Amino acid sequence: MTSQTDTPATAPVRIVRARRITTLDGRDTQVFATVGEHIAAVGEAAERFASLPGTETVDLGDAHVVPGFHDAHCHPTVLAQTGLRLDLGSGVAGAPPRERIAARAAATPPGQWIVVERYDPRGDPGGRLDRAALDAISADHPILVVHFSCHMAVAGSRALELGGFHDGTEVAAGGDLGRDAAGRLDGWIFERAWFDQWYRPVGEPGYLPEDTPADLLAPLAEVFRDFHSAGVTSVCDALTAPRDLALYQAARQHGLLNIRVGMLVWHRYAQTLRDAGLQAGFGDEWLRVVGVKLMADGALAGGTCLCRDPYPAETGSDNGLQLMSDEELAAEVLAAHRSGLRVGVHANGDLAISKVLDAIEAARAAHPANRVNHRIEHCSLVDPELVDRIREAEVTPVPFGAFVHGHGTKLRGYYGDARAARACDHRSFLDAGVTVAGSSDYPAGPMAPLLGIRTMVTRRTAQGDVLGGDRRLSVREALEVYTVGSAHATGESHLKGRIAPGLLADFVVLGDDLFATDPEGIANVPVLSTWVGGRQVWAA
Repeated sequence: MTSQTDTPATAPVRIVRARRITTLDGRDTQVFATVGEHIAAVGEAAERFASLPGTETVDLGDAHVVPGFHDAHCHPTVLAQTGLRLDLGSGVAGAPPRERIAARAAATPPGQWIVVERYDPRGDPGGRLDRAALDAISADHPILVVHFSCHMAVAGSRALELGGFHDGTEVAAGGDLGRDAAGRLDGWIFERAWFDQWYRPVGEPGYLPEDTPADLLAPLAEVFRDFHSAGVTSVCDALTAPRDLALYQAARQHGLLNIRVGMLVWHRYAQTLRDAGLQAGFGDEWLRVVGVKLMADGALAGGTCLCRDPYPAETGSDNGLQLMSDEELAAEVLAAHRSGLRVGVHANGDLAISKVLDAIEAARAAHPANRVNHRIEHCSLVDPELVDRIREAEVTPVPFGAFVHGHGTKLRGYYGDARAARACDHRSFLDAGVTVAGSSDYPAGPMAPLLGIRTMVTRRTAQGDVLGGDRRLSVREALEVYTVGSAHATGESHLKGRIAPGLLADFVVLGDDLFATDPEGIANVPVLSTWVGGRQVWAA
């Protein structure tokens, strides 16, 4: 992390050279200069800095340098927690979930929690887990297994009891509890019933054991390294609670915050932000509040997003789940907009997106002087009318970068071929003149921006099919989505996204020329090093 003692007189000066440097600022070059954390000059003007005393030259040879990737929607703090839990997304290849959970139970003292992350029922050879299956593994442990989408979880009897869930429990609109044919809880907890437990205030009795910042600092540092290894220099943590703010603050105090972090704060805590007079952008270049997070519908890859037309969903819903009433959504958006806070509203289905736009349009009409760009997270299934409304409302969509690759087959199964072919429609947004951001939703989707770029360019699924071939982007367009577009989404276009004088010196060094690589091979282009604030934070 950049020293807090650097002054203009002592800030290091570097001349960076490479065979190709894509600035996304109008022209490519082979040289730029940095002073401290910022870019001082590009091209011929950068050569003048070579004569300054102490100037260091960084010669990157045949590499291709591009602006640092900015993941506009991901979940680093969730990943840090996953580092302390049983992660089914990594580890013993081929071991069935039941075996791995049983092994963890055998090594865990009775009565202690077993929390399992990134469970995919469709990939479970033993069939979909339920309460009975978890009780069969262990009745002595509270066991909770979180779906890879993070929108639902399945619990054993002891965990249900600790969470206050019983057969007679009624849940608020927007959530649900799974039940068997006799009406008994089957262990599954959906949407708001789950989120209300997951994001309880610190100290309030809740469903999950609380990890302290001290517990999570080392796992969080590992998360940062993983992002850096993929060329990511900035992230937006898309669902944070006060405990997460405390974790990031602790990481900074311990000198571990070497990636730039923006935060969308869960709407339960929005009143606290408003009472303090905080607006979007509060913070600095390392740690800032981006806005407030709301959720309008379910998960695209979970088959629960709210659509106008019915689809066969495994949850039993005919067209998805609405998580907030129209009135609640409108009130929350209006309160945020009035106080200068950006909203980032999770909305996947076309009906959910329409409802979010209703709320944003009404808030803008009531307070037209506030021009903060609100966001629609994922914004997965749109039509031309919705795209036009998004442009007119100056909304920034934040679609998944690589979901077509990672979940394309599921999307076809849930929504049908025609709708799935238009999922994550960056093409329509760009054609309409809408700035669109790049995101992974990691760990719910693949993290690597280069895989996201390849997916936007090829629209190819992991199974080799092309899903909506007419939705393809050019390589430059896809690169701009993950840099310029993401900076716009977090309100930081004046700081990052390009290699230009005055902007932050955040960049990625690639082993192959991105524009000369076969599109199918883009995901395999090596990341040689990652630089944040003019300093190397990772190298292959």
